[in-house]
Amino acid sequence: MVQGNWTSVTVFVFLGFSHYPRIEVTVFVLCLLMYLITLLGNTILISITILDSHLHTPMYFFLSNLSFLDIWYTSSALTPMLANFVSGKNTISFSGCASQMYFSLAMGSTECVLLSMMAYDRYVAICNPLRYPIIMNRRVCVQIAGSSWVTGCLTALVETGPVIHLSLCGNSIINHFTCEILALLKLACGDTSMVQLIMLVISILLLPLPMLLICVSYASILSNILRISSMDGRSKAFSTCAAHLTVVVLFYGTALSMYLKPSSVNSQEIDKFMALIYTGLTPMLNPIIYSLRNKEVKMAVKKLLMKNPFSAILTSVLK
Repeated sequence: MVQGNWTSVTVFVFLGFSHYPRIEVTVFVLCLLMYLITLLGNTILISITILDSHLHTPMYFFLSNLSFLDIWYTSSALTPMLANFVSGKNTISFSGCASQMYFSLAMGSTECVLLSMMAYDRYVAICNPLRYPIIMNRRVCVQIAGSSWVTGCLTALVETGPVIHLSLCGNSIINHFTCEILALLKLACGDTSMVQLIMLVISILLLPLPMLLICVSYASILSNILRISSMDGRSKAFSTCAAHLTVVVLFYGTALSMYLKPSSVNSQEIDKFMALIYTGLTPMLNPIIYSLRNKEVKMAVKKLLMKNPFSAILTSVLK
């Protein structure tokens, strides 16, 4: 086979779900719905955290960051896929593939760090409520959010750089619906051990370690909640953590199954469906999960919708 690096390839071809022609249209419709709901839900969440002064707190500051991240995360993966399905081309340029891989990795890595920081925020709020405004002041929140973004962007750069310099075996067909790094590594015919080692180290730093921080935070939170004598107090404390825990389980569960699975497990078809969950389903569910049992968010959404002539219909859904 003819070898060449990425720069010798001008166009990549996605196989997507072509092996399952009967479900291609169904997948397209589901992805389109997930994308539209993700855009709407996260945009509303960002808007209310900016417009409603009652939501100018650390928790909602981090939540708005998560929503902004989810919009970019989903857009980087699903928008090209949807456009390709409509056009029927199923192709992407070299620069487009490199950019898509980088942004997907950057947004995913940022979310790993941000979710662990949100767990720390809940720990301080419940275990040190009197010192919470001092510990989690505006400057600290901005620093935490900024460090999450910087960490995600830098680690994505470290992963993407070596991949785009790998030798390809004259094959530009990607067995995926997006430029996912694991699918691209399968096109390489040279030694990929260094790239895999880099990915393993970064995966350990961004998956098990943040999860350990989350577990420690919630162990302390649970211990503190059990000491609360009031049932109402316990219920309120649990409700503020339940949404975050649900998001953590969804995101980390799919990410761990993708990037830290045993090397003996090698199914690109399973990887594609798992990728649909963490690039489409999880970002769509985030605003829904955070608003379903949150009275503050519901009230803020109602206030926002009161300016809309169709608010009577929309607000009735939130009751």
